[in-house]
Amino acid sequence: MTLTHPLRLLILLAAMALSACGAAPRETPAAADPAEIAELRQAILALGPDIDPEEADRAARVAYTYPLQLRQSYGVTDSAIVHNIKVNNGTRPRGLCWHWADDMEARLDRENFRTLELHRAIGNAGIPFRIEHSTVIVSARGEDMFDGLVLDPWRWGGDLYWGPPAEDDRYRWEPRQTVLARSGRLIYETEAQAAAAGFGGPQVVN
Repeated sequence: MTLTHPLRLLILLAAMALSACGAAPRETPAAADPAEIAELRQAILALGPDIDPEEADRAARVAYTYPLQLRQSYGVTDSAIVHNIKVNNGTRPRGLCWHWADDMEARLDRENFRTLELHRAIGNAGIPFRIEHSTVIVSARGEDMFDGLVLDPWRWGGDLYWGPPAEDDRYRWEPRQTVLARSGRLIYETEAQAAAAGFGGPQVVN
């Protein structure tokens, strides 16, 4: 069967969408903007009355500056969608959304925050025609991730997106543990752990 040009184009666009977590390209600055760092610092401070201002400052600086380092190490020169295709084709080493989330979480965790807590979340899990996306969320220590701020450097190729999970109109965020357990990708060592997470028995990684 010979495919018409519009059909070939439709298939190509669908393949590109399925290779990504759903992103819009945005020009990335060469250096973090001090004003944007200050704005994020204030937003982090507003998450709770007991947050250490020095920790909020460090978290904001890392959240803005480290993704620019990752952009260089990942070799990002295109939009997030195009870069995902390059990673999937083996022409770039890293840069899928979960790579950004893993590396961001590891870097932030090195700060050993006492008044802040890091969460992992997955967006759009199980939603038809939408692709899962991974991110880090920062909250006040002991608070729910939904009371925190999404820190997502993937969607703009190293230029940080941040904001409350409920206000992110691109992704419906859920705790990563919930998504992985629901899809059978998470191991619970005991029945009690599984029951505490809302599942009837130990879950097994596929």
